[in-house]
Amino acid sequence: MRLHFKIKSENQIVPFNHQHLLTGVIHKWLGWNQHHGELSLYSFSRLEGGKKARGGLVFKNGSHFFFSTPDEDLAKTIIKGVQKDPKIFNGLIINEIIMQPAPDFTDRDQFYPASPIFIKRYDEKNTEHIIYDDPRANQFLIETLERKMQKTGLTDDTLDIQFDLSYHRAGTKLVTYKNIKNRASWCPVIIKGKPETKAFAWEVGLGNSTGVGFGAVK
Repeated sequence: MRLHFKIKSENQIVPFNHQHLLTGVIHKWLGWNQHHGELSLYSFSRLEGGKKARGGLVFKNGSHFFFSTPDEDLAKTIIKGVQKDPKIFNGLIINEIIMQPAPDFTDRDQFYPASPIFIKRYDEKNTEHIIYDDPRANQFLIETLERKMQKTGLTDDTLDIQFDLSYHRAGTKLVTYKNIKNRASWCPVIIKGKPETKAFAWEVGLGNSTGVGFGAVK
């Protein structure tokens, strides 16, 4: 299930580093429940439609973003939360919700990022950020998605995920989240597997930290 939110704007300046604010709104709509702080079975995209202005972004023609999850109850919780309080921040207010069921992905393998894809791994001393052209990146994407699949009882021995290194605009983005800088990838991915596996990835996102605005795909 994917919820598309259309947003009207009062033309206030929105700070460039607002991902934590959008995450806060999502958590407000969800409520502080078991979904917070766990392996997130949802993802959400960036705010679209902003133009650079002094000190941030302005959304003169409104904005839009989406929230995706395979959990229909979670989607219903978000809808109820929005209906109760449609305000986002800095004069942005949701004025329409469009529901989209997961499409049939039988004949589709390529997926484009709707928010930067973040991969991180820990060792004893450091947190390492892995980007799209790292030889380990594809396997790490597979591992994280499989963990989420196991949580819901899905299995797929044919699963394979690869960053599309032929994409001419592939690159990285440095995303500051609560004063922490995160190097994430902006590159399409090719997902091979069962149609329901690809639909699951389309809903829960790819990589780490999908619950705070990374790894959504379209």
